[in-house]
Amino acid sequence: MHGLIVVSHPLPGSLTGAVARQVAAGLEQAGHSFELADLAAEGFDPRFNPNDVAVHLRQTVVDPVVAAEQARVERADALVLVYPVYWWSFPALLKGWIDRVFVNGWAYEETPDGTVVRKLGHLPIHLVAIGGADLRTYARHGYFGAMRTQIEHGIFGYCGAPVRRSELLVPGEARDAAEMVAAAERVGRAIFEPASSARAA
Repeated sequence: MHGLIVVSHPLPGSLTGAVARQVAAGLEQAGHSFELADLAAEGFDPRFNPNDVAVHLRQTVVDPVVAAEQARVERADALVLVYPVYWWSFPALLKGWIDRVFVNGWAYEETPDGTVVRKLGHLPIHLVAIGGADLRTYARHGYFGAMRTQIEHGIFGYCGAPVRRSELLVPGEARDAAEMVAAAERVGRAIFEPASSARAA
């Protein structure tokens, strides 16, 4: 099996980068292949441009950069997104990747009669977010629930892609960066386990 790991952080030496690399290591240890897409290092342009609007309206085809990203996703048996939490959501770079890649006609299809055909039911999603606050803060304000609603339901539910794991790695009294990285390796090893055992809150 093959996993696509998409990481969004401007610094290659970041904790987010280390977590992504350990997810990859876990996949490899479990006997699977992977591709690591570092959006910042690759210079992906997240800006939704006039051509993207025309693609949404089904007036033109996606540009080659977006087509290449879609091909990466199509080669994968699972998609893993690794990202820091910025303002209780994705970083803009990752959100822009979603905006430009998960388009009408490819990830979903809006039909003339108003129905939506969800086209990514074959693609399991694994979310690995790195937070800067402790779990009590996320729970007290309902932040993690809000993130899950907008990302799991609002994005991937609309495309029909099942979210198998939604992991929030946060610092705490008993958890340092090394433990968070170790947890990421366990995530990687579990990517292709049965869905019932892979889901985590």
